[in-house]
Amino acid sequence: MRIAFLLAVLAGGTYYTYVAFADLNFLTRTGRLGPGFFPRSIGVMIVLLTIWALSDALRQGRGDQPDAGRWRDVVMLMALAVCYAVTLRVFGGFLATVIYLAVTLAVLNRGRPVQNALLSVIVPVVIYLLFDRVLNASMPPGLVDILPI
Repeated sequence: MRIAFLLAVLAGGTYYTYVAFADLNFLTRTGRLGPGFFPRSIGVMIVLLTIWALSDALRQGRGDQPDAGRWRDVVMLMALAVCYAVTLRVFGGFLATVIYLAVTLAVLNRGRPVQNALLSVIVPVVIYLLFDRVLNASMPPGLVDILPI
């Protein structure tokens, strides 16, 4: 099952990467990073990491037994992703990401509250600095403007 899943992810990642390279420019006419920079980078990383995971799974040759806890985690992550989409629209990119990471890490990384809190704040700050300061692209605005970021 794991190998079939990784093959499906590899196929999707390969298609995503193809579209990113075929339809989006890496640089703008002025020489700045264009709309294809992130999709290309992410697509290449998806393909490389999936090939790595697939080769590891084939090398081990073990069959994973389905576990009810894994399906519960999958459903939980899907529900959290939907909630993130809603909070993203309501609170904006920065605050929604802080909330999403805090809740997700509290659920999946129990017993490490300091690490979870640090990651929940540091990752959105780095994303904000990357998008707003380096790439001059704003984070998604929200309906409720709580933070002036």
